[in-house]
Amino acid sequence: MIEMKPPAATVGQASVWPITVSASSGRMVSACKKQSRSPCARWAAPFICVARPSRSQHSRCRLGQSVWAARTRASVWSVLPPSATHTSTGSGQSCRTKRRVRGKSAASLSVGMIIDTDTMFQFIPGVLLKQLYTRSSLQNTPTGITFTLKNRLADAQFTGLQRARIDGIDYPAEAFQLIPDTGEAVTVAAISPARPLPFPLRQSVRVVAQTAQLDPGLHQLEITLHTKPFGTITLRVDDELQPGLFGEVDELTAPATLSIPRQADDYTPEAVAERQRYLAERTQTQPQHLFKASFAPDTVRRNIEHFVGVAQVPIGLAGPLRVNGEWAQGDFLIPLATTEGTLVASYNRGIKLINGSGGVTCTVQDDAMQRAPVFEFADARAARDFVRWIEARQPQLAAEAQTTSSYAKLRYVDTYLNGKLAFLRFGYTTGDAAGQNMVTKATLAACNYILEQYPDGQIQHFFLESNMATDKKPSQINVLRTRGKRVTAEVTIPRALLIRELQVEPEQLHRHARVGQVGAWLAGTNNNGLHSVNGLAALFIATGQDVACLAESSAAIAYSEILPNGDLYGSVTLPSLIVATHGGGTGLPTQRECLELMDCYGPGQVMKFAEIVAGVIAAGELSLAAAISSLDWVSSHEVKRND
Repeated sequence: MIEMKPPAATVGQASVWPITVSASSGRMVSACKKQSRSPCARWAAPFICVARPSRSQHSRCRLGQSVWAARTRASVWSVLPPSATHTSTGSGQSCRTKRRVRGKSAASLSVGMIIDTDTMFQFIPGVLLKQLYTRSSLQNTPTGITFTLKNRLADAQFTGLQRARIDGIDYPAEAFQLIPDTGEAVTVAAISPARPLPFPLRQSVRVVAQTAQLDPGLHQLEITLHTKPFGTITLRVDDELQPGLFGEVDELTAPATLSIPRQADDYTPEAVAERQRYLAERTQTQPQHLFKASFAPDTVRRNIEHFVGVAQVPIGLAGPLRVNGEWAQGDFLIPLATTEGTLVASYNRGIKLINGSGGVTCTVQDDAMQRAPVFEFADARAARDFVRWIEARQPQLAAEAQTTSSYAKLRYVDTYLNGKLAFLRFGYTTGDAAGQNMVTKATLAACNYILEQYPDGQIQHFFLESNMATDKKPSQINVLRTRGKRVTAEVTIPRALLIRELQVEPEQLHRHARVGQVGAWLAGTNNNGLHSVNGLAALFIATGQDVACLAESSAAIAYSEILPNGDLYGSVTLPSLIVATHGGGTGLPTQRECLELMDCYGPGQVMKFAEIVAGVIAAGELSLAAAISSLDWVSSHEVKRND
C-alpha cells in the first residue's frame, strides 16, 4: 500500500486530502478521510484526490474512463493519475490524461468536465461541451480566420485563453479578438479574471484570429478557455472551412445599416429610442401609442428582445366570484384582458349563477411539468436494456436534476419504447413558476449523468427534447398524465335558479352536453367543453402568463348530470393548466397588479390562482351552454361595433 499525503492546499474551492491506493492494483482504498467502497478504474500508479468534504448523499465510479468521481449533493471528488494534466479555475475542474484506458488513448475519449455543484451542472460530457461551437462557422477573413461560439449551457464569463491550436499549430492569445453579438470587439489578451467578458446564455461570440488563412477542407480546432462558472474547458472540434471571405464588406466592425439597432446594453432608454427612430424611419409611420410604456425599459430585460413599446389590451372586471377551494377561499374580482365584446359580460352572467348556488368548489388534483429526452441505440434490445437501467436509477436521476434548482423536484421518469428509440419523460413539480426552463436545466443535468454513467458507445444519439413533452401543443398524454396543474371546478345549480336566471332547464343543458360530446369526438378536439380558451386567454394576458401555453391549457373535460332532486351538477377539469405567480411575465407592472388584486402574486400563490382560474372557466362554460340552449347566443353578440 502507498499512502500519499500531499501538502495542505486548495484547488479552487476544493481541498486536497491524503488518499491510500493499492500499488499492486491501482485500486483506491480510502480517500478524503472516509472509506470508499466504489471500485475505481485500475491504474498502474497512485492517484491524487481533489475533494470538497460535505454531507454525503451518494457516490459512483466510472469504469474505463479517465476520470473517477464520487459525488455528494454539494461536492465533487475527482481522482486522476499524477501524469494527468489538471487545471482549475474558480469552482470548476477540467481533467485530461494521456494514459491509456481499455486500450484507448484518453485523448480519443469524450472526457468532458467535472465541476463543483455550486454551478448548474456537476458534469458536462464532451458531446454537450462541443455544442458551444457553432458548426460551419469557420471561414477565412482578409487577415486570418473566424468562427463562432454560442452559449447553450448557462450564464457564464470568459476569464482568459489558455491555448488555441488549429491543425496542431498553437497561436498566442494576442492573435485573437472576441466580438459578442451585443457588443464591441475585445482582445483576448485584455480578458482576465479581474476583467471577464460576459457570455450570457443564448449569446454568440465571434472569434476573430489574425493568422494565416486556411486551405479548403476539414480543420481541427482545439480551444482551451478559462471560464466562470465552468472552470477551464477545452473544445475539440472538426469543422469544414466555408467558402468565400467573411468580412469582405467589413461585417466584423461596420454596423449593419439595414438591421434592427442593438447596443451592448439593449435596455437603456437610449437603446430603445434608437430602435423607435429606426422603426419610424423604416416604415414611414409615427406611432402614437406603441411607444408609450408606463415602465422603464430595464423592466423587460428578461422578457423580450429588441424592445420598442407595448401592446395595450383593454381589461374588464368580472365577479366577484365565490370560490370554495382548498387554497382560494372567498370572493375574487377577475381581471379579463380581451378585445372581444360581450366576453366579460358572459363570464359575469355565469359568475352570478355560481354565486347564487353557493360558489364553485375547486380542487388541484395533480401538479407536473415535463421534459422528454430521447436516446437512440443500435437496436431495440439495446433500447430495452437502457430503459431497465433507467428505471433502476430514478433516485440518482432525481439527485442530479435537483442540483440545478431549489424549486424543481423530480417526481417520476416515465419510459416509452419505439424500436431502437428510448423516450424518457421527466415529470417535476416547479413551485410557483410555470417551470419549462427550470425543468430543461434539471433534465440536462440528469442526462449528463446518464451520458457519463451508461456504458461507453451504446448511446448513438441523444436529444434533450423529443417532442414528447408536447411543449405548447395539445396532446392526449397531457390529458392523461397532467402538464402544469390538474384542477377541477364543481358546482351544483338549483333547478329553479337555473330556469330563473338563464331561462333554461337542466335537461336542456344536459342534452346539449351529450350531443356536444359526440361533435367534439367527431372533430377530434382537445376537449368536450365549449370555450375554455376564451377565459384562459383573457386571464393569461391580464396576469402575464405565457400565452403560447394556451395550446395545452385549453384542454378541458366537462361533465354533467341531473341529480335526483332535479338540480344540475356540473364540473370542468383542466388537465394541463400551465400558470405561474412568480417569474416570467408575472412580474411586469400591469400583470403584477392584476395578480395582486386577486392576492395571487408571488411565491406560495400558484395553487390559489389555479383554483380561481378553474372557477372562472366553469362560469364561462355555464353561461355559453345556457346561451346556446336558450337561443340567446346570437342576440348576445349583437352589440355596437367600433369600426
